[in-house]
Amino acid sequence: MSNVLFNKEGAPLLAFGSKYYAETKGVPAKPAISKQLEKQDDKVTVDGRTVVSWGSNNDFPTKANELIRSVGVLNTGLKFIRNFTLGQGIFPCIVSGYDDQGNEQLKVIDDPKIVNFCQGRMVRRYLEKAARDYFKFGKADVQLIPDASGSQMAGIHTINAMYSRYTEAKAGVIEKCVVSGRWPDQPGEGEFEVFDLLDEYDPFFDLERRRLLGQIKGNSFVYSIRDSWSNNDYYSEPIWYAAYLAGWVEVARLVPAFLKKAFKNQITWKWHVQIPYAFWDRKFPAAEYKSIEARQQAIEQYMDRIEENLCGAENADKPIFTFFEINPQNGKAEEQWIITALDNKYKENDKLITSAAANSEILFSLMLNPNVLGAGMPGGTYSGNQGGSNIREAFLVNIANSWLDRQNLLDPLELYLHFNGVKDIQLRFRSTILTTLDTGAGTTKKLS
Repeated sequence: MSNVLFNKEGAPLLAFGSKYYAETKGVPAKPAISKQLEKQDDKVTVDGRTVVSWGSNNDFPTKANELIRSVGVLNTGLKFIRNFTLGQGIFPCIVSGYDDQGNEQLKVIDDPKIVNFCQGRMVRRYLEKAARDYFKFGKADVQLIPDASGSQMAGIHTINAMYSRYTEAKAGVIEKCVVSGRWPDQPGEGEFEVFDLLDEYDPFFDLERRRLLGQIKGNSFVYSIRDSWSNNDYYSEPIWYAAYLAGWVEVARLVPAFLKKAFKNQITWKWHVQIPYAFWDRKFPAAEYKSIEARQQAIEQYMDRIEENLCGAENADKPIFTFFEINPQNGKAEEQWIITALDNKYKENDKLITSAAANSEILFSLMLNPNVLGAGMPGGTYSGNQGGSNIREAFLVNIANSWLDRQNLLDPLELYLHFNGVKDIQLRFRSTILTTLDTGAGTTKKLS
């Protein structure tokens, strides 16, 4: 156990244990003037504008991002959703009719300018980043950038959702998006940008109204993409948030940390090592040391080396060799080390089962079949769905369920094209559909 000396404010000054000595260096740093030291309100003021906080301390996306990074199954599941939602990119087309099953009959547009726009890096970059923020945080903010004359849109860009906040609504309309790399701290003068937020009810009409009023030139506008399922008016909750509130995300995060700690310290749970006092007299004769303290230090260093040799995953099941002698008079062993196996109540498999259950619950909250990602539990609660047909069907269900999310991502692009005079076209995604090998092919391409 470490001994720690604290100052009157509770900050550690120095600490020491069997293996280390530590001290705090330097002086306490003064907090930034603009930093929120405690929860004050659900609103902050920036340049006279009332900004609605995102989360209790205006730090929801920051904390959410840290949590996603620390939970592998959540991070991978969200990336998987993003990837199958985007499919193999988009293409322009015209819906010419419908077949007997109600499927769209699409006529591909061969206009090189429009095709190059849809397949270009700017659109691909927009889709990747917008889908990232949409699934990770529940919303994405898309910046529409006009040319110098204000007559055409010249660029589309996704603003990092971690650095965007909305102003308080007026008459039910959220008018501004405040962007700052200082969030969640309150930005000072010159540390933020303010953009007009297009009306969520009809952003097409809102942008056209601004064109007629001559308000396009010299400005750029933000189109907000939000998942409305949470019913929050300002900042939507991401789909995985239910698993977080239920505690499964925290369980999935803690189990690996627990197992890592267990592996590092497993020798202290498996063995009881008894060393006779006579051993120390022979190994460290008192006459060979100038003082008691010097002898104690040598013994402590020796014990540390023993612990380092026994502890850690790399030393698991490692043998130890000791030597002792038999007293010829009574036949008893002298200076014998006794290493006794302890009754270990800890069972690693229990934690692994808990971790697997947490992983499954997180994937369920994402509407993903765990078996699609290889997370099936043979013989367990969620067994029996590992077959190729079930996995293919689950993947098809994912693609079918992605329709609304895909349309949300396409809306800013269609607005962009509409503003530039490209009308009466639709944008669709290309998807790879898995098929059984019995058909002679492992995959097929489908337009959706």
